[in-house]
Amino acid sequence: MNETDQARLSDWLRANVAGFRGGARLQPLAGGQSNPTYRVDAGEHRWVLRRKPPGVLLASAHAVDREYRVMAALAGTDVPVPRVHALCEDPAVIGSTFVVMDLVEGRVFVDPSLPGMAPSERDAIYAAMARTLAAIHRVDVAAVGLSGHGKPQNYLTRQIERWTRQYRASETERIEAMERLIEWLPAHLPPGLDDEPGTLVHGDYRLDNLIFHPTEPRVLAVIDWELSTLGHPLADLAYHLMAWRVTPDEFRGLKGHDLAALGIPDEAAHLGHYLAAGGRAPGDHLDLLMAFNMFRMAAILQGILARSLQGNAAAADARTTGERARRMAEAGWRQAQAHA
Repeated sequence: MNETDQARLSDWLRANVAGFRGGARLQPLAGGQSNPTYRVDAGEHRWVLRRKPPGVLLASAHAVDREYRVMAALAGTDVPVPRVHALCEDPAVIGSTFVVMDLVEGRVFVDPSLPGMAPSERDAIYAAMARTLAAIHRVDVAAVGLSGHGKPQNYLTRQIERWTRQYRASETERIEAMERLIEWLPAHLPPGLDDEPGTLVHGDYRLDNLIFHPTEPRVLAVIDWELSTLGHPLADLAYHLMAWRVTPDEFRGLKGHDLAALGIPDEAAHLGHYLAAGGRAPGDHLDLLMAFNMFRMAAILQGILARSLQGNAAAADARTTGERARRMAEAGWRQAQAHA
């Protein structure tokens, strides 16, 4: 962001964010692959600014406006979110839509094996993560004003169609496993599964999208809501449980770790924590939903790779991250074959 953009931004923040004084000092925050994110300092106050990236974007991607609206609606519920202050949809300010929210001070864990922790600490972190996902799925969407946040019926069918389109729009080479999944998934959805009432789903619920208390195993904020919608909670659950089915090399997975030695619950025990907190049992559908989510993640990774090649990626490691699309698609096809 150049000096002219920062000057316009400071003017806008003074007019639209209560308590903002002086000029904004911006510092990029690491971690996000989709939307550039900055720490904003002004006097003694701290905020976070999250914006759409510049350049040509895929349709419906980088929805920071969607993030703003869902976090605003969830304020005061059992789901912890940052307090949001303002949404700017005027490209004349800094060139793209952005949202301003509180800076939540805490811990963000990228490696799901939680290196350096005692086993009891890891167990408590994972239990908190399971409880928070159940809280998301328990939200009364009508009561918080999110009834229009998505179309809950036919969620899986629409998601398969959407991510097939997104994948095609960012495709850089033929991945045979993706071609097979694109054909296999619509043909294997169980009758009735897609007709069930939906709930709020986060869409990207994993460890590194949570901010934990600096010393306690307590979730202070769930972030990165751009893929949230109304949909099938079991699909959201399967995406979260995917960490137990993939390796670190495929995508930040736990597969291959000695979970008992680490103090991390296995997949069944973690699912039990979610169910005990009021979550919904997956029945016989978990394996199929796992294949769907691996397909979906492969499409997301392919989009990251395409943005990297176009030069408008949000993170420095976007190329390396995006190149995992093939590995994730192949993991998904293995999961589909196991289900069949």
